[in-house]
Amino acid sequence: MLVDGKQYRTIWPNKALSEVTIIDQTYLPFEFKLRPLRSLNEVVEAIKKMRVRGAPLIGVAAAYGMAIALMKNSTDKYLIEAKKLLIQSRPTAVNLAWAVNFVFDKLKKEPIDTRISLAWRLANELADQDVRNNLRIGELGLKLIQKVNKPQINILTHCNAGWLATIDYGTALSPIYKAFREGLNIHVWVDETRPRNQGTSLTAWELNQENIPHTIITDSAGGLLMQRGDVDLVLVGADRISIDGNVCNKIGTYLKALAAKQSKIPFYVAAPTSTIDPNYMGQNNTFDIECRDEDEVLKVKGLDAKNNITEVKIGYSSAYNPAFDITPSNFVGKIICEKGIYNPRDIKKVLK
Repeated sequence: MLVDGKQYRTIWPNKALSEVTIIDQTYLPFEFKLRPLRSLNEVVEAIKKMRVRGAPLIGVAAAYGMAIALMKNSTDKYLIEAKKLLIQSRPTAVNLAWAVNFVFDKLKKEPIDTRISLAWRLANELADQDVRNNLRIGELGLKLIQKVNKPQINILTHCNAGWLATIDYGTALSPIYKAFREGLNIHVWVDETRPRNQGTSLTAWELNQENIPHTIITDSAGGLLMQRGDVDLVLVGADRISIDGNVCNKIGTYLKALAAKQSKIPFYVAAPTSTIDPNYMGQNNTFDIECRDEDEVLKVKGLDAKNNITEVKIGYSSAYNPAFDITPSNFVGKIICEKGIYNPRDIKKVLK
């Protein structure tokens, strides 16, 4: 995608295949800053601190982390340690563990002296596959957007499921980019998405780069807009999907689904098949809902009078900060993945 007219991915390796560069998302929207990652610990830190974030992106970042780790030590023991550290860096998005396990299973069968080159090749292949998946999601999601027969199509999205959450194009934003480039009159309602404000800081920033009309709203405004008929469809991403169609995504997604159901507004989820967890069904949650530091709730980041990035404390009480919630399948209209558009309870067919 474009940043000031220049093409970027969110993560890419150097020519020597010894390190990767990321867009450090903790500085957006105020600064566009690139950051090299040269060690396993730096990759783990980048995932934990959300310098890279979004389920597909942290999966690929972790795959690159495996390759970088092997630059130091290619033994079985270190391979197992690297796998453990990366999977533990963030527990909820299944793509991370899926990517690490995929790379690990290939590497453990490989002779030690050729593991490094294979690791880099596998990570690059996962990155390229993510781009292809997201392009396909965009093409399929466009068909759902085209069903709205209005002069202007108003789409509400939550958090950031754009290209910053993937390698390129995004999941939930990919159909929006495709629709806009096809000439549809698109307007996006962007949830601010507290407490980290990924809608305000990331989604709005992306849409600005592409000149797509949008408006930032408070997280609690979506219901009112739906009641008024000002939302034509809701389009969100996912961090984990059960085989019977329950969707784990950024905290606040469930409330949007409830409001959409009440207002009879289509609620769509866009995610690659790597987001489907074959071990997750119904209430059988085989994963932890990540609970992050209370400072994310009690502090707000912005610019001071001298345009320096700063944090301001806004409260002194204790705070509870779960990062994700779960939307039951009966509140989900369709799930869009690279293999097709599915009713949520039929999503398990993808794995066959």
